[in-house]
Amino acid sequence: MIYLKSFHLPSRDEDEDFFDVKSNSFSAKNFRTCYTTKYPFGMFRDRGLPDELEFRDITVICGNNGSGKSTILNVIAEKLNINRNSPFNRSDFFDDYVGLCRCELESRLSSESSIITSDDVFDRVLDIRRLNDGIDDKRSDLLREWVENNSDGADTTLHGLDDYERWKRVRDSRNKNISRSQFIRSRLRRNVEERSNGESSLALFVDGIADDALYLLDEPENSLSPSNQLDLKYFIEDCVRHHGCQFIISTHSPFLLSLRGARIYDIDSCPVRECRWTELDCVKVYYEFFKENAEKFD
Repeated sequence: MIYLKSFHLPSRDEDEDFFDVKSNSFSAKNFRTCYTTKYPFGMFRDRGLPDELEFRDITVICGNNGSGKSTILNVIAEKLNINRNSPFNRSDFFDDYVGLCRCELESRLSSESSIITSDDVFDRVLDIRRLNDGIDDKRSDLLREWVENNSDGADTTLHGLDDYERWKRVRDSRNKNISRSQFIRSRLRRNVEERSNGESSLALFVDGIADDALYLLDEPENSLSPSNQLDLKYFIEDCVRHHGCQFIISTHSPFLLSLRGARIYDIDSCPVRECRWTELDCVKVYYEFFKENAEKFD
């Protein structure tokens, strides 16, 4: 399903003219703040971007760190005003830059459409850790309660509903057929995520992607093992094929670059070009490394 058909980033002339004191676009704000960063102006001025980035069901923007692939996704997200959880790097001129952009939609955007970034992934992992820390603290409290209630002299006097609930816990803890772990498990659900950080990160995408929507994924491979990256690849392909989703992804993961049917823009090249994933330098590095060490796998 195609929602975003094409996107136009400011041309070299549009980028340069914005700060031309003779042009109508130059404002008092520009004059007062011209000593600060003008990001994202100038970032793609000499990169040979096509007049328009055209999108398929899956489009991948590939580039090294600092190449601007995340910036492109942030600009698109702001222009489309889609859902976002984490803040991102912006400047006094970010909205001005977005204002110079143009886009063409093929289908109406769903309210579920969103951008998912590395910060979202890390925030989820940290939230799970905090939640699990609280659960672990509760587990320790329950363990102490089990020990105390299995000691002589435990108070079983009932004065109200709270005491009744406490008495039920005492009775259960004194049941010799219930072990410590059974006692704790019977009153405390397992940790929300008994998973690695990578599995928790993968769960963010699985839980956060609904049917019939556009999703911008910024370096989703962060915190994912190779096997989880493959799982994400197959999940994305399935969402496109069966659930009406469109994806625009910034990455240099060979697993995600190999997404079936993806259009790939190499923004490390000048001019920026469309290419096959096997032509990318970041993939060839892996290929050459494993080829040189092939005999070690025998």
